[in-house]
Amino acid sequence: MGFTNFARKVRDPSLPYGHRVVSLRSCVQLYRPIGFEATVSCLAHKAGPFREDEDALLRAVGVIEASRAAWQVELRAYAAARTEAKRRGSRTPGPRERSPNRPEYWYGARREAALHAVGHWRVRLRSAGLTGELSRTVDLCATACLESGGVQGERERSRLAACTDALVRNMEPPAYREDAATYFRHRDLLRVVRLIGMAA
Repeated sequence: MGFTNFARKVRDPSLPYGHRVVSLRSCVQLYRPIGFEATVSCLAHKAGPFREDEDALLRAVGVIEASRAAWQVELRAYAAARTEAKRRGSRTPGPRERSPNRPEYWYGARREAALHAVGHWRVRLRSAGLTGELSRTVDLCATACLESGGVQGERERSRLAACTDALVRNMEPPAYREDAATYFRHRDLLRVVRLIGMAA
């Protein structure tokens, strides 16, 4: 079932309330720009306690629909630009051309959602344990980001750049085959670093 059908079920008062909440979570499964749990948390932050309050549930589905609609506008613009580029003979996108096919941020509230997600991910990383220098450095950067409301000085920017370089290097092949758990930990850390950058 698609996003639109799940959104319709969220709004259907004839369904049991629990089913409607599950349908909202299914919408999030199909469109989770800042990760599943962080997106659910952000919806609760923006719309209210949607698990118990019908008005909050309806606000939450409206919020995620609006963000997804903005993302789809960018997808259509990208598809049109790629079609035109192919017509001119450029078959593959350039190395610096960002594809919006996988949303990396919350459309319509990029900075606000990124700050929320940084807080969410920081709690998650701390509960998993801050093992290794990179984990501790990312935690420091996340804490500084949250305390400053996303404002970054030169020191924070250079620390984030160094973290990004180290994490990307650590994820190069054959990293996944050699140690999948470390690979996924580094992937999560890289996601937090990118969210910190978006929050700036």
